[in-house]
Amino acid sequence: MSKIRTRFAPSPTGRMHVGNLRTALYAYLIAKHEGGDFILRIEDTDQERFMDEALPIIYRTLEATGLKHDEGPDKDGGFGPYIQSERCASGLYMKYAKELIEKGEAYYCFCDQERLDSLKRVVGGKEISSYDKHCLHLSKEEIEANLAAGKPFVIRANIPNEGETCFHDEIYGDISQPNEELDDMILIKSDGYPTYNFANVVDDHLMGITHVVRGNEYLSSAPKYTRLYQAFGWKEPVYVHCPLITNEEHQKLSKRSGHSSYEDLIEQGFVSEAVVNFVALLGWSPSDNREIFSLDELVEAFDYHHISKSPAVFDMTKLKWMNGEYLKAMDFDKFYEKAEPYIKKVITKDYDLKKIAALVKTRIEIFPDICEMVDFFEAVPDYDVSMYTHKKNKTTPEKSLVVLKELLPVLKEQEDYSNDALYQTLRDFAADHEYKNGFVMWPVRTAVSGKQMTPGGATEIMEVIGKDETIARIEAAIAKIEAAEE
Repeated sequence: MSKIRTRFAPSPTGRMHVGNLRTALYAYLIAKHEGGDFILRIEDTDQERFMDEALPIIYRTLEATGLKHDEGPDKDGGFGPYIQSERCASGLYMKYAKELIEKGEAYYCFCDQERLDSLKRVVGGKEISSYDKHCLHLSKEEIEANLAAGKPFVIRANIPNEGETCFHDEIYGDISQPNEELDDMILIKSDGYPTYNFANVVDDHLMGITHVVRGNEYLSSAPKYTRLYQAFGWKEPVYVHCPLITNEEHQKLSKRSGHSSYEDLIEQGFVSEAVVNFVALLGWSPSDNREIFSLDELVEAFDYHHISKSPAVFDMTKLKWMNGEYLKAMDFDKFYEKAEPYIKKVITKDYDLKKIAALVKTRIEIFPDICEMVDFFEAVPDYDVSMYTHKKNKTTPEKSLVVLKELLPVLKEQEDYSNDALYQTLRDFAADHEYKNGFVMWPVRTAVSGKQMTPGGATEIMEVIGKDETIARIEAAIAKIEAAEE
């Protein structure tokens, strides 16, 4: 069996859509699972949509996700150039288009826009344009005269009107389409650039691509690729069409969704490893229903025959859960480096921010969750004294007031404000007064945080804010409850 060669062939038109990232990932996994090569090819023939700044985005995204290409514009493996505009400048596509003309599989078309517009018709409310092969019947002399006169032209494929074209996809099976439904597609545009379909076929063949991965929106154009392979007499690659990605309302995931690109997700506080893991499961299922995979584990486990035909739902709740799992497992120093900017957004006081980061590490799903979770360290928010009521701990504002007043002198005496020492002090205090631990801890935590939910318990918070701030907050809480009772 020949070595597997896959390619990722993006157009530099902006940020990398999640669907394109999945295509790159699946192409990478198919190649690496079999010890093959993953090639990066830049398809920049659509000059109207080309964006200079998009090229660095492609490189940056592939590097950040770990999808290292074996060949590409920056790594010549002997199949270059790897940028279509450079291949076009060499006359490559025109050479192969003329080869098809020689075979009778393509022809020059000199029709102007007015004539083409006259061929348009409306079917079922949709405008359809179908070429009538008018220029196929031009004599050799007419063609040469038009070319000599510099008359604008395109080159079209000569698709037979009878029969059908069949192709096989690994996911969707055998698909056939009547040839009469296939228009004589343009291969070379009037600007000399190849069309997307034509350049794809020529490049894939010349680069020895064995497996082509793409979204199922390209299924309808697949017979056109097959016709070209047949016209050239070339062997077709293995096709793997991936299912549609939808949002949670089962509509196609659009660029306006706010989380449709890799960079959108990173900016929203997701980590690259979690995004790659999640995207891998958008249409593919492992044999054992496992959900957490490193990239190396995906390479080991990936079998493209387990890709589904059904649309894959971009479930934000699941992505957040998965991201949280990655944050829990992350090395602390790496976590702190990413968490620190979010902590500093809301905390300006001279606290040990690493202790705060340690408290939130296992409690957040994405980094922006940090801000709302730790803002009370900076200042206690305004809260209602009803928060001192806790059914399970049997606390009320009145009972909490008693506890806080009794505890205050103890905390003033306490010198060691480490978590362990404080915890032991509060336990001893509860035992001495025949209180349950929760009966003491709940009022203290409420007093020092002003929140029902906090990362860490009362003594962990007290360790971070220190003795002076703890005493000040307890005294403020006592005054607050007393004022509410008046």
